[in-house]
Amino acid sequence: MNYVRNFAPWIVFAAVPSTNWQWGALAALAVTLYLAFQDHRAERGVDLLAYSTAAFFLVVTPLAFATPDSDFRRYVGAASLAWLAVTAWASIAAHKPFTLVIARRSTPREIWELPAFMSINVVITAVWAASFTATAVALYVVRSHDLSSNVAIAVQAAGFVVPAMFTARYPAIVQARHSA
Repeated sequence: MNYVRNFAPWIVFAAVPSTNWQWGALAALAVTLYLAFQDHRAERGVDLLAYSTAAFFLVVTPLAFATPDSDFRRYVGAASLAWLAVTAWASIAAHKPFTLVIARRSTPREIWELPAFMSINVVITAVWAASFTATAVALYVVRSHDLSSNVAIAVQAAGFVVPAMFTARYPAIVQARHSA
């Protein structure tokens, strides 16, 4: 459930039809700022994904209002997934997988420094990064070939559902392996 919270701005953005992408971008920016404010008030600090999300929507929102009918509108879904892919891969390269912050919200503090906790989060983040990368490419192809909006929706949904399912199951699989 923590992942839904962290991806809420992206979900809001994806839920708005592309014909109104400027409003989707504005709504996503508002959700991003609201969540950052909540984290600040709770003294949790803002994580890399939150900063990256804010940066994306701070750039895309004025662009969308300035040029609502631009060709970029067709490809903004692919661009957003590419942005998330770069964020995820960069977080791994920086040895701070973006899933660490999310996992720490539901994991006892004494687990945080264990090598297995870091290793699990590197794998989970890599799965998210690979999914974002593949989804960005697939969405670009869908939009380039003017395939149905239903195809684009299915691709985007799969790009989040598949890694979310993996994330939900993988720690238990590792724990079971370790116990055996």
